[in-house]
Amino acid sequence: MPVPSEQFRTIAELAGDIGFSIDLPSHTVRYVSPSFSELLGYPAGALQAALAGSGAHADLGALGAYLASGAHTPGARSVHDVEVCNADGHPVGLQVIATVMRNEDGSSALVGQLRDLTQQRAHVADQRRFASMLNHEFRTPLATIDGAVQRLEATSHGADDPTRQRYRKIAVAADRLIAMLDEYLSPDRMATIGKVRQPNTIAPRDLLEVGAKQVREAGREAALDANELPPALRGEPEGLRLALKVLVDNALLFSPPGTRVALGARRSGGGVEFTVRDEGPGVPADEAPRIFDKGYRGRNAQGLPGSGLGLYMARSIVDVHGGMLRLGAHDGGAEFRLWLPALDNGGQQRLASSSASSDNRTDE
Repeated sequence: MPVPSEQFRTIAELAGDIGFSIDLPSHTVRYVSPSFSELLGYPAGALQAALAGSGAHADLGALGAYLASGAHTPGARSVHDVEVCNADGHPVGLQVIATVMRNEDGSSALVGQLRDLTQQRAHVADQRRFASMLNHEFRTPLATIDGAVQRLEATSHGADDPTRQRYRKIAVAADRLIAMLDEYLSPDRMATIGKVRQPNTIAPRDLLEVGAKQVREAGREAALDANELPPALRGEPEGLRLALKVLVDNALLFSPPGTRVALGARRSGGGVEFTVRDEGPGVPADEAPRIFDKGYRGRNAQGLPGSGLGLYMARSIVDVHGGMLRLGAHDGGAEFRLWLPALDNGGQQRLASSSASSDNRTDE
């Protein structure tokens, strides 16, 4: 039985978007959702005036100009962002999603939705603030360490060679972390969000292969175990690669030379769970609750290079992507489990449930 058009309209508008239908080529508004007035404060007739280029509602001019532009292909989905002002003069970003359809009488109509971008932009702003906070929190102690090491190197003329080598290792580690901040969390990089379209998906198998390549380049055997995986994860590819790189770095650092590192990936709870296992001494039980703390280094890290920031940074990246990073239970080494939400068939990201947490846990 055919579904009545009124029901289709209700289904389309349940998410709060504004539905519209405009006859072509006359550009006569056949329908616009009541939420148009609720969001913008204008009467429904304001959309018709904007299409006609009337100055009565000039603040909707950009919307009217785009809808009347003819930049729409029959049967094809077009997406375009416009800036308008509501009746109170406040700016509102709208995403126009539209297509041209053929009516039963042979005429055409432009149909689609207007989506309020306010919440999405607020989320992006939160991400920028979070990244800026991380940049500041990391850079301040790193600058202190870098300055102290430079003074030590400048005054270590009488120091023995092992001491000078330790100074150099500290300086190299600080330089590496500062370079990572510049690459991933710099204000300039954050400013490009929303201006330059960056890749926002990565295939889970590709992410796993990046980790395997890192293991092999270190002269180790990489054992891979991957079941059937979804085609894509939504996220910033370089950030996700960095999070996995931290886990592989840890596995290489805290396991004996010549031992293998096992990497796995499987579907789990609407997403993909990656595992990184090594054959080292593992994480002492009394230290497990603190390993993701900023600056924390356990007993096994004594005498090894590092700053205690890697796992903290990795979990911060995973949290931003709606995922979870935790320590798993594994005999004969350490195991880290990184869960990331996958894209469902509709291209939407499935996030962890509200009860999930990336707090350190050792349960299966």
